[in-house]
Amino acid sequence: MINIILCGGSGTRLWPLSRTMLPKQFVRLFDGKSLFQDTVLRNQSVCSHSLIVSNIEQYFLAVDQLSQINSHTAQFLLEPIGRNTAPAIALACMALDPDDLVFVTTSDHLVKNQAAYEHAVLQAKALAQQGYLVTFGIKPTYPEVGFGYIEADKHQGNDVISFKEKPDATTAQSYIDQGNYYWNSGMFCFKAGVFLHELQTYAPDIYQACKEALPQENCHTEIRIDLDKMHAIPEDSIDYAVMEKSHIVKVVPCDMGWSDLGSFDALFDEIKQPGLVNAVLSRLDNSPQPICIDANNNLIVTRERTIALIDVDDLLVVDTSDAILISKKGSSQKVKNVVAQIKKQAPELAEIHRLAFRPWGTYEVLVDTKGYKVKRIVVKPGGRLSLQKHFHRNEHWIVVSGTATVTVDNTTMLVRPNESTYIKMGQTHRLENDGKIDLVMIEVQVGEYTGEDDIVRLEDIYARS
Repeated sequence: MINIILCGGSGTRLWPLSRTMLPKQFVRLFDGKSLFQDTVLRNQSVCSHSLIVSNIEQYFLAVDQLSQINSHTAQFLLEPIGRNTAPAIALACMALDPDDLVFVTTSDHLVKNQAAYEHAVLQAKALAQQGYLVTFGIKPTYPEVGFGYIEADKHQGNDVISFKEKPDATTAQSYIDQGNYYWNSGMFCFKAGVFLHELQTYAPDIYQACKEALPQENCHTEIRIDLDKMHAIPEDSIDYAVMEKSHIVKVVPCDMGWSDLGSFDALFDEIKQPGLVNAVLSRLDNSPQPICIDANNNLIVTRERTIALIDVDDLLVVDTSDAILISKKGSSQKVKNVVAQIKKQAPELAEIHRLAFRPWGTYEVLVDTKGYKVKRIVVKPGGRLSLQKHFHRNEHWIVVSGTATVTVDNTTMLVRPNESTYIKMGQTHRLENDGKIDLVMIEVQVGEYTGEDDIVRLEDIYARS
């Protein structure tokens, strides 16, 4: 069985922890691992390999995080833009044999009961081998209004009666009381050809556009979809396009300690420890412990600063290097409204952290003020930045450790620790690390404008410095 992992995301629901360039599946939340890494490891016991559907901009993040775990074979399908789950799954299935059994999962959910999870997958696998489209229904523990629901037959437990939209609180409670309604988990199991047949039947426009978009020749490690062809694919979810219309849908009810971690309230529920008055998520091993005086039932997410709370209860406090979120518990679904405002006032805060991950390594903004910006840049061995130039700034590079191979116009030089070089405004330049250890350097940008968009890339269209 092949695990199709849907790896998109806009990074809005857990802002400021997650950003567009680091959505929540790549944020290291538990035991030093990301939800993406947990997904890959969790499914290795039930699947032979993975087909990861990812945005091109996040491809390097997935590759880098795979290299840090003992993962099985993975192939990538890279989308230049997202068109929702129906096209993503269709493109993945079209790249496989029609008889291949696939297990579709998101990359950003939490599962705490591995044994129950594997049992549910085996049930779904048996139904999928019989030609059904199988979905997984999570036994609800409270009347959640943020999830869709699946109504199952009370007498034939695997038969689906209907799919329900996100309900209001009263309706959600009635679903709980009836006992045959389940949260829609967004996980599926079926034969690739069976799903494509149903897609062609109920959403022929999506099927045909995906068929035309898939390259005729597929690379063994990655499949790249053309931007114009991706734009031509209608946008729709698998639920709307297929599952709610098909007559061959089954559901596997399960209780596996599942959470979509779709809000800070959900994160609070997962990290709250019995006997402790507050829930604390330390982002680093040496993160300072918060100081709480008569403060109870708060979520505190910290990295480097000491947070002190006095006489406050039921708060969500999330601290990052460039933004702090403070909210009442129960209101964290409104974070998306904050992000909408951030995109208007300070777009970079929605896009990227001060510590930014790139294909070649990382950069961290240390100082950003009028007239100059200071960065700490780490380039991995073999890493190379784009050949580029700037029109509004000069750059000073100081090597701290490692050796930099620097190209400025037609000259290439080595810059060693405690040495520096200078790139004038408008000069073509490139930075490379040809050594065996990380290259660490300090970059000082000086100019009237030091925004990240002051760059013209002459090569490496998939790299972004």
